[in-house]
Amino acid sequence: MPWSLFIFLIFLFLILFPLVKSRSLNYKRFKQIKSLEEKRESKIITLIHRQEVLSLVGIPFTRFIDIDDSEEILRAIRATADDKPIDLILHTPGGLVLAAEQIARAVDNHPGRVTVMIPHYAMSGGTLIALAADEIIMDHNAVLGPVDPQINGFPAESIMNVARQKSFDEISDETLILDNIAQKAVQQLEHFIRKLLKDKLTEAEIENIIKNLCHGKYTHDFPITCEILRELNLDYSIELPEEVYNLMELYPQPKGRKPSVYHVSSKS
Repeated sequence: MPWSLFIFLIFLFLILFPLVKSRSLNYKRFKQIKSLEEKRESKIITLIHRQEVLSLVGIPFTRFIDIDDSEEILRAIRATADDKPIDLILHTPGGLVLAAEQIARAVDNHPGRVTVMIPHYAMSGGTLIALAADEIIMDHNAVLGPVDPQINGFPAESIMNVARQKSFDEISDETLILDNIAQKAVQQLEHFIRKLLKDKLTEAEIENIIKNLCHGKYTHDFPITCEILRELNLDYSIELPEEVYNLMELYPQPKGRKPSVYHVSSKS
């Protein structure tokens, strides 16, 4: 075989193999989602963010909730019949506030029952979406997170604390501007959460959630466990369908290094 042909075949393989692998993975995801839809008689929508690898180049990048996500989910909800239940599978570190609030509003406005399923975590904006649902089903060890606004990488509540603790003459113009923005961000979030929960919880329970999740009681990456959800009187179930776990296995992290965790599955 001529070297030129051999090199060409290798080059062709390097191009086609990732495409074939991607199509095969997408087909498996489709089959798993359809199976879960038939079992639960619902519309399944997924919002799953993994670290992904750019095709051919092999550069990893991390996904967050963005406008593309909100557009796709709003389109999927709009295409779902009013009386059709929706199961939204969430696995996300959070992301853009605008996009998360759009998704939460669409979830809240859907006439049919909406269930959010959380196999691992739904932080920040993901928690905001979960609060909008009629039901939360999560793994016993899965977590939500605080939804306190972040301004230029700093918690809004921390910025406001700085402004309160210093005299006016000691505060820079930039800090005063950030304090003003922080106050607006917190007020807007409070209003949004009150609207989401007004028909689900009492006023006292809503204020308790706002106090714990919006005002910097915890750091932004603090895990809100099932135990804390019980303390906040937020209903949830841990009866997560096995199909959700199976689906998550079809969203593997990119293999760029030796795995640090290994176990022998009891299913084998």
